[in-house]
This record gives sequence, C-alpha cells and structure tokens, in this order.
Amino acid sequence: MEVYSVKVEESRPAAGNKPSAGPVYRSIYARDGLLELPAGIDSPWDFLSGSVKRCPQNQMLGHREVINGKVGQYAWQTYGEVYDIAIKIGSAIRGLGINPGDRCGIYGSNSPEWVISMEACNSQGICYVPLYDTLGANAVEFIINHAEVSIAFVQENKIKSILMCLPKCAMYLKTIVSFGMVTDEQKRECEQVGVSCFSWEDLISSGSANCKLPPKHKDDICTIMYTSGTTGDPKGVMLTNKAVIAEVITTEHLLLETDKVVTEEDSYFSFLPLAHIFDQIIENYCIFKGASIGFWQGDVRYLMEDIQELKPTLFCGVPRVYDRIYTGINQKISSGGMLTKKLFQYAYDYKLKNLRRGMKQNEASPFFDRLVFDKIKQGLGGRVRIMISGAAPLPRHIEEFLRVVCCSVFIQGYGLTESCSGCFTSIANVLPMMGTVGVPVTTIEARLESVPEMGYDALSHVPRGEICLRGKTLFSSYYKHQELTSEAIVDGWFHTGDIGEWQPNGAMKIIDRKKNIFKLSQGEYIAVENLESTYMQCPLVASVWVYGNSFESFLVGVVVPEKKLVEEWAAVNDVIGAFEELCKHPKARKYILDELNNTGRRHELKGFELLKAVHLEPTPFDMERDLITPTFKLKRPQLLKYYKDFIDGLYQEAKETKA
Repeated sequence: MEVYSVKVEESRPAAGNKPSAGPVYRSIYARDGLLELPAGIDSPWDFLSGSVKRCPQNQMLGHREVINGKVGQYAWQTYGEVYDIAIKIGSAIRGLGINPGDRCGIYGSNSPEWVISMEACNSQGICYVPLYDTLGANAVEFIINHAEVSIAFVQENKIKSILMCLPKCAMYLKTIVSFGMVTDEQKRECEQVGVSCFSWEDLISSGSANCKLPPKHKDDICTIMYTSGTTGDPKGVMLTNKAVIAEVITTEHLLLETDKVVTEEDSYFSFLPLAHIFDQIIENYCIFKGASIGFWQGDVRYLMEDIQELKPTLFCGVPRVYDRIYTGINQKISSGGMLTKKLFQYAYDYKLKNLRRGMKQNEASPFFDRLVFDKIKQGLGGRVRIMISGAAPLPRHIEEFLRVVCCSVFIQGYGLTESCSGCFTSIANVLPMMGTVGVPVTTIEARLESVPEMGYDALSHVPRGEICLRGKTLFSSYYKHQELTSEAIVDGWFHTGDIGEWQPNGAMKIIDRKKNIFKLSQGEYIAVENLESTYMQCPLVASVWVYGNSFESFLVGVVVPEKKLVEEWAAVNDVIGAFEELCKHPKARKYILDELNNTGRRHELKGFELLKAVHLEPTPFDMERDLITPTFKLKRPQLLKYYKDFIDGLYQEAKETKA
C-alpha cells in the first residue's frame, strides 16, 4: 500500500494539563520541507498583473446578459479590461481618503463587480472584508462596526438592507458604492446620516488610469473574513497576503504532482459564495493561471441551465450540491426502463472494479464512459475535468458514485477559514482515499492531540484526536480578540476543534467535532455528528438533527424527509394528505423512524445510539430561521430553542410508549 504522508517529528507524551500528541506529518510531496513561496509575488494583486502581462486578451470574468427580460449568453470582460477598471476604482477610493491597511466592505452575491472590487483593494493594499447577511440578521452591522469598515461596495439589490443599518454604522461607514445604479432617493437617505453614495460608473469615471500603486508586502493583512461559528458573534479571521499566496501556490503544486494544472484554456463556474474562503482561493488560482470565471445568475433554480451555457472545466461544490446532483441522476435512472437500469449497474460495477485496481478514472472504462456515463457528463456541460468538494465531509456513497459516473477527477478536501481554505486534500485518482479528506497540503504540517474526555487517543494503534495544524497558510489572529486567538493557537499549533483519525495510507478521516459531544444519563458519551452522518445514509432523509438530554437515557431527532419518497410511500400505503399533513401522520413517523434505525443497525450503531422518537419537519432547516450556518452546519443551540416544545413532546411520547 502506498503511503502519502511522512513523519517529521516524534509524538509527545501527556504532561501536566497538556494531553499527549501524536507524531507530526507532512505530505509526501513536501517531505524535505514545506513549499517555498516564489519570489516576486508579494500580494494577490501580482496574480492579476502577471496574467495581464501574459494574456491581456483572455476572457476573465463572464456574466449572463439580460436582453429584454431574457437571459442570453455569457458576456465577457478580458484580463486587460478588468485590470484597467480595478486600477481606476482603486485610485478613486484612494481619492476618498482610504489608505493602505484601511478596511473596505464587499456585500453581495458573486459577480464580476465583486471580484473587481476585491482587485481594486488588492491594487492599493486595502484590506477587504466580505459582508454577508447569511451570518444572521445583525451580522452586517456587527462586521462594519467591528472591522471599522469605512467604504462598502454593495450589490444593487442589497442597498436597501445596508440603508436600514446605516444609522447604527455611520460612525465608521462613510461611503457606499453600488455594483450598479443608485437612485436620488437612496443618495438623499445616505446624505442624511453623512454618508456619500456612488453608482459603479460614477466611481470609475472619477478614478485615474495611471495612479502610482503603493508597495505591498507578504505580511500585510489581505482580508478579514468573518466566520459564523455555531454560537455567538462572528469572529474576524485575519489572513495575510502570504497565506493567500501560499494556498494558491500549493493548489498549483499538488495538481502539478498528481494531475493536470489549470491553464488559460480552463473555465470555472462561480456560484459558491465569494464571501467564503473556499471560492476566493479557487478564483485567485484561476486568475493566477489566466483562466476564465463565469458567474451564475444567483438563482438556484437556474443553476444547471447556467452550467449548460458556460460548459466549465472546473467545478467546486459543497456536499449539499453534490447530494442534489446524486439524487437527480438516481431519479433519472430509476425512471428509465429495466434494460437502462441493468446496463447502468453493469457499467458502474465494471468501472468501479477497475478503479479499485488502481486505474485512473479516464482509463478505467472509456467504452462505458462513452456509452453510458457521457449523458451525465453532458448534464454538467460536457467539459468538467476537475470536481472538488469542501466545507463539510461528503458521504462516502455519494463520493464513490460521482467518481464513477462523472467522467472527471473528483477530489475531496478539508479546510477552515483559519487555514485559508484547504489544509488537507485527497490525491487525484487514488481510490483508497475515498471517505477521507486526504493528506496535508504542501504548506502545512499536521498532528493529532488526544482528547481524553471523549476517549480519543492520538498514541493508540488507530490514532484519533483533535486535528492541529502548523504552517504557512494559517491565519494571524482573530481581529480584536486576543483571548480567542490564545485559546485556538497553543505553542504554534492551531487547534481546529475537529476530531480526525489517521488512515494507514497517510490520509485523514474526519470522525467528529470536539464540541458536539454530550453524555446521556447512564454516562454514555454521544458523538452526535457521527450519528447524523450515519442516519443521513437513509434515502428517506434530507436532513437530520439528533438530540440527547443528559437527564435522559435515549436520543430523539428532528428529520426533514425527502418529499417525493414520502409521497410515493403514502400512495402505496393509502395514507392521504398534503406533504405537511403526511409529516404529522403517525404511520409516516413510525415508518421513517423504523427506516432510520434499520440504517443505524446496518452501520452497527449501539442500542443507546438508536432513536426512540422523531418529529418530521416539512420545511428544510434554513438560515432565515437561524438553524444552520452559511456552510449548512447545524446550529444546535438555535435548533433546540426552535424545536423545544417538539423535543419535550418526543421524550414524553417515547416514555409513554415504553411504559
């Protein structure tokens, strides 16, 4: 068996109040030392200016034009055009008295203007701060005041919401720039609180094309990214130019070692929020390589249509997106005839067998790729060659499925805002890495630290513990929060809060979250994320939240069922009613509870880990009710508050049934 990580430091025994820690590992591709950064690149601005020198006429940023209310083709701005606009905007904001190191907010969904605003900041060494309302109702106001944001670029349809919080932010925020137009009424409203307001075109025309750019340094703060956290106020993660550059260069290095790097011929489909570090790094990488970036329309209903039009070669998603693709393909297959299903299954098994033998995905079954899987490839535009999944662990069965059917290299990674996106990544075409997040990237070292209270031992023959990181892509600190920084970074090691398990091949598997653990009344510890990912393998379930009260001896849950499958079951079992009514029906609740527990038993869950009662929720957990974070992690305290009455009822009901 090939091993992809190398040991560079021995383990450390427990001492005083410090738990034991396992050996330190690096990627096999950085065995002699962490990746050195190239000379001559001091800030992400050098990615853009380098590509402008090489290929000024290349398509850089594309959006779908709307003509007479109809959505048309992608319209493109070249590298040269984007560079010129960014320089003019940069000079205009300097003219407003904003200097290197000051903070500039960017508020809106992905668009060419978002990237141009970011590049204008980069050109002048101004620190940009993504603002996003999905962090909660008052997050925009909190971030503006906390980061002391003095100017904000705002998407046209977000101006209303920024005006609402203006009176509370006007101490710092002095200028608003729309991605599009501004009305006279909006200008007046701003002026009343002493804030000036510009349209995009107004600002460009007030800038100069030949202003002198200030020097930029690797250690300057590039961006402050606020991360949701599942409790409390957002935390401002400070990332230097060096961290962003290192993350982009390690992406290039790993693709160079293991697959094919991105080139000027490639195009990326931008729909994951630019306000998150994952998408920002990928877009910076594309800009570094002179590739093109096409933006979605911002409406999930037209996502697949946008992909068809753009025909990207590079696609990044989060598990929720891949789950949708997986479900969609499976529904199409099951609605085909018996012959179609049999052929698909035969092709699938044949290709999977060859992948297990170590063949590369494009060599494992060219015949079936053309005959059977090409239709699926065409669904993603027909040109996708790299698919990346991040933000949360992807269920193993979905990863296997997509590796087989998408005719593309599929890579799963793991990262945090604090590690400037990916810190682990699976290696292209290495099937045994399935179900893991791969090995450390070439700018990071990693080790596990024991968590005795959860029974995780970093020194046991199967090393398990909290993932700790050290290296070049880590954040500097939490902005204005030294106490939190000192808690998270101890002796130079960043403690992620995620529990990992080293695999024999040197890959890391995420198995738990340090804080998501509770005790039942009989003293049994419950690692709740682990249970939820097991229950999610039941096809009837779209989402599940498992809850255990430490005064009780058993678990209950709130389940969002798959609407179509529940309706099909109801039709067969003569249960009538709309979906909302079916969710309340005792028969439906019992059916789903039994199916969940059957899934649990198949995956060898212990008796106390099975569910005793469930509430069926017809509406998916959403950010509007503050039940999930922008990366779809469950907000447990908020879920408990929201479903408290149901939870109390479930405990009551389960005890009565038992009695």
